[in-house]
Amino acid sequence: MKKQDTIQEQESVNYPILGMHCAGCANRIENIIRKETGIKKAHVNFATETLHLNFYPDNFQIQNLQKILTQAGYELIITENNPFEKQAEENQKRYQKLKHRVWGAWILALPLGVIGMMHGIHFQGQNWIMMTLALAIMALFGRSFYINSWHLLRKRQANMDTLVALSTTIAFIFSLFNTLFPAFWIHRGLDAHVYYEASGLIIAFVLLGKLLEEKAKKGTSTAIRSLMKLQPNTAFRIREGREEEVNISTLQTGDLINVHPGAKIPVDGTVKDGFSYINESMITGEPIPVSKSIGDKVMAGTINEKGQLTICVTGLGSNTFLAQIVRMVREAQGSKAPVQRIADRIAAIFVPAILVLSVSTFFLWFIIGKEAYFSHALLSAVSVLVIACPCALGLATPTALMVGIGKAAENHILIKDATALEQLCSINCLVIDKTGTLTEGYPKVVEVYTKGPNRESNLPNLSKELLEILRQGERLSEHPLAGALVRWTEQQENTGTGTDFFGSESGLSQFESITGKGIQFAFQNKIYWVGSLDWLFDKGGYLTKEEESMFHSWQEKGHSVVVFGQEEHVLASFALADPLKKEAQKAIKKLQKRGLEVIMLSGDQQRTAASVANELHLNDFRAGLLPSDKENYIISLQKKGKKVAMVGDGINDSQALARAEVSIAMGKGTDIAMDVAMITLITNDLLLIPKAISLSEKTLKLIKENLFWAFIYNLIAIPIAAGILYPFTGWLLSPMVASAAMAFSSVSVVANSLRLKWSNLNE
Repeated sequence: MKKQDTIQEQESVNYPILGMHCAGCANRIENIIRKETGIKKAHVNFATETLHLNFYPDNFQIQNLQKILTQAGYELIITENNPFEKQAEENQKRYQKLKHRVWGAWILALPLGVIGMMHGIHFQGQNWIMMTLALAIMALFGRSFYINSWHLLRKRQANMDTLVALSTTIAFIFSLFNTLFPAFWIHRGLDAHVYYEASGLIIAFVLLGKLLEEKAKKGTSTAIRSLMKLQPNTAFRIREGREEEVNISTLQTGDLINVHPGAKIPVDGTVKDGFSYINESMITGEPIPVSKSIGDKVMAGTINEKGQLTICVTGLGSNTFLAQIVRMVREAQGSKAPVQRIADRIAAIFVPAILVLSVSTFFLWFIIGKEAYFSHALLSAVSVLVIACPCALGLATPTALMVGIGKAAENHILIKDATALEQLCSINCLVIDKTGTLTEGYPKVVEVYTKGPNRESNLPNLSKELLEILRQGERLSEHPLAGALVRWTEQQENTGTGTDFFGSESGLSQFESITGKGIQFAFQNKIYWVGSLDWLFDKGGYLTKEEESMFHSWQEKGHSVVVFGQEEHVLASFALADPLKKEAQKAIKKLQKRGLEVIMLSGDQQRTAASVANELHLNDFRAGLLPSDKENYIISLQKKGKKVAMVGDGINDSQALARAEVSIAMGKGTDIAMDVAMITLITNDLLLIPKAISLSEKTLKLIKENLFWAFIYNLIAIPIAAGILYPFTGWLLSPMVASAAMAFSSVSVVANSLRLKWSNLNE
């Protein structure tokens, strides 16, 4: 670690960038930024048009970087309240302008192409008409190519615009020379061919390709837009007892707002008045609406289904849970996967290499055929310039990642880093925490055994009065298991409210909590107690053979046994446990079916962990582990050559999460676990883990397909454009066809990525 890393805190931010034209632009911006002091890391994503910066705030000013990029021809948006909204607006304007340029270019290019293809048919002024049409296309609709190329030339740099500008200019100047001085070639026994249609149609095809590419790229970011649409723009604020509709940007923390039935909640907040059911499925994926009353927290973007709520604002703008999700998705889409480095290295040298190859093509043909092959040489050189396309390489990885990470967000899987999405499918060992991950995370009553005081009958339920006595007694207890018994009594349909028997007070007296035993209290001159089996024996009680067998089986399963009694009599016995999540068995089975070695780690006692492992059919587990033990176990697996993913939810899992190749946190776990993890499951649904692995496999497969076709396209297309088939077939690639092929290559890569949007993650 560098000394600077230890002295200063790093900051990480994302900014939108306008003005990029190809993958070469992204590499150029990265090179510019990395020369600045105070920069730790800089990544530019061409597909998302986003800059991700890690920097030291004491040594770096973002305003200085903005000025430098402006001078280089790009716009870094940093001053807006919502820079990405500004980017979306500017991109929409750019898209509309590009659409107009495409229409204008093709209106002139079609007649130009028709005239240019009328071989053997000539009429007076034909060349001048074609020159006028080509010049109009270049000046009116293609001028950005020449302006950008000029700026780059002054800085001794080049990109895709350079190739377009150079190829069209060469074709136009050569044609203009032949129009003005046709005798130069005629005296040498050669035809004075013109290629104005190449200049015009190259620009028309490139512009059309850019339009289709922009439209396809817009489809890759639908997940972000869908998430942002969840939050309404207005809220009903309460001021001096009156309700007024205001824009949410005017709200402040602490304001009170009303949320009417059927409306979306605009901000994060706490319920101050009212009761309702909130549909949180769009955030958490839970299909059943959740009841909310005074003191409960609510999230922006969720829907108030029933009653009216008054909410105190606690989170606004970028501080809402929804905004954090959007930010995480955007950052992940802007990050680079390791496989992208290959394309980046190629794109960095691509344009200079193509320029050299184009010049070499020209001279090779000229050397072979002298003046007779001058037109062949020129057309081949122009075709090489046009058909080469670094954009396809530049788009291959980021577009697939954008769609993949967006698809994950739609399925309640938040991926923080593209590296995680790439590596997840390569893991062969999944280590998973028990408590709160495989289990619910809190005790529940799982079995109940009730008998009368004389044990003559097995009662189906405790009486209403006894249930209420048990509930009121346990409400006074501070034991961790007491809450589970209170919740169980409240779930029984015959449970009272507490006022049926006791009025406004509990009616209990002589309450006493005895450490290691339980609680004891009096009601209507009778002594009741709730506690361990040892306490039953202390009171002179006994167990029947049936009870002994049953309690033994409970303890073998790792359940806690609690007895409710009166004097020396047993009224009811309860088995309490942290139950498995309902989908745990199905999720483990799916993971094992994929060939993964699934190992459970737990800080719980051996017997309890063994019971859970047995129920899940896990062959390997570890119990009684401290946080450092979990990390060391991950290290031991890695030393054996395992690629490990860790799934956890608590602070005690954070060390192991940080150590694993891929870390996955449950969304209802602790903040520290989610901060450390590369992937967060918004819900507690374990079936999202095999879904995430399936998505990783499909995304990586798509990236490889895109890179393969981008490479193959250039490997095949460039030699054909150079004229390699001419000696055998007499066929020379037209620059017009080359421009159409170049446009198609980028569009096809983006379109291939979009297939992931409709893929089935349950396969």
